[in-house]
Amino acid sequence: MKGRISKIGSYAISSSIRDQHQQQPCISCTTFNILAPIYKRLSHKDQSLRESDNRAYWLGRNHRILDWLLYERSSIICLQEFWVGNEELVNLYEKRLGDAGYLSYKLGRTNNRGDGLLTAVHKDYFRVVNSRDLLFNDCGDRVAQLLHVELVPPYSQFDAHQEVLIVNTHLLFPHDSTLSIVRLQQVYKILQYVESYQKEVNLSPMPIILCGDWNGSKRGHVYKFLRSQGFVSSYDTAHRYTDSDAHKWVSHRNHRGNICAVDFIWLLNPNRYRKLLKTSWSEAVFGMFRYLLRRASLTAEEAFAFLKTDNDGDHITFMGFCETLRQLNLTGHCNGLTTKEIKDLWTQADIDGNGLLDYKEFQVMFLH
Repeated sequence: MKGRISKIGSYAISSSIRDQHQQQPCISCTTFNILAPIYKRLSHKDQSLRESDNRAYWLGRNHRILDWLLYERSSIICLQEFWVGNEELVNLYEKRLGDAGYLSYKLGRTNNRGDGLLTAVHKDYFRVVNSRDLLFNDCGDRVAQLLHVELVPPYSQFDAHQEVLIVNTHLLFPHDSTLSIVRLQQVYKILQYVESYQKEVNLSPMPIILCGDWNGSKRGHVYKFLRSQGFVSSYDTAHRYTDSDAHKWVSHRNHRGNICAVDFIWLLNPNRYRKLLKTSWSEAVFGMFRYLLRRASLTAEEAFAFLKTDNDGDHITFMGFCETLRQLNLTGHCNGLTTKEIKDLWTQADIDGNGLLDYKEFQVMFLH
């Protein structure tokens, strides 16, 4: 039997796992968007006034954040919106976390955006085998960190060489509908990178922990994509929530003032069955496709006719497929699907490989 304890605080979620019968030592994890001072507004009237302009404000707040983190003393700490552009703040975190026994790794967003990520693991729990940085190089200048760690005694007493992969990220905020596909692409890149790293260093299947601010709820396509890959939300597991319980918890209030639940600690059991990554990716995009068609209140026949465009035959051509993606705003702009991604989707949809989609293939890929 596994007992799980999970706690939620302002902007933060922490989760721990303990074997209550064998008294296996607890491994805990905290993810926390600490709101970079360059983004924290101090006045509703003057939107240009930021906390970064007042050293006493940001320094005091970040000391309090560190007080809380060190009080919780999680084995793993994943921070987002870490102000990498301020040397004093970086030194503060490295000093206090280092004095408390943590090894910390920071990564700034591309194009000198000022903020980024910090991931720290406690030396009492882990030995760091390797660390890698993943740069998405997309419109949001987002990044991710990968830490390959190994448990140390006494936490490795049940498995002398138990290794874990830890990922920390902060996905793009969906300011408009064209950015939904970007967030899905970012998660796809993370999973591709993890998969390629495992092959590169010849790793056996191992637990994977994905932490961060995902800027999307349980109702979104990113959530469904990760679930299709076998990941479970630790907070949902702790509270026995189902995928449909999106309304039962919140993690913070975003910059628009909306209450939302977008911070997750995802766990993957290495023994759990997983679909091929490319298959899950295609299904996730087709899920977005279906959502957009249904939002337009199209019946199955109307949707098929929509994809046929001006084609008189009883089938959908590749050109018609591409045109539909453009009309649904999934392509035709810098944030859209790439040519390779479009071709991969078409290959997945064209079941018999004859270069055309008939109504039966359309039903299989788009309506299920």
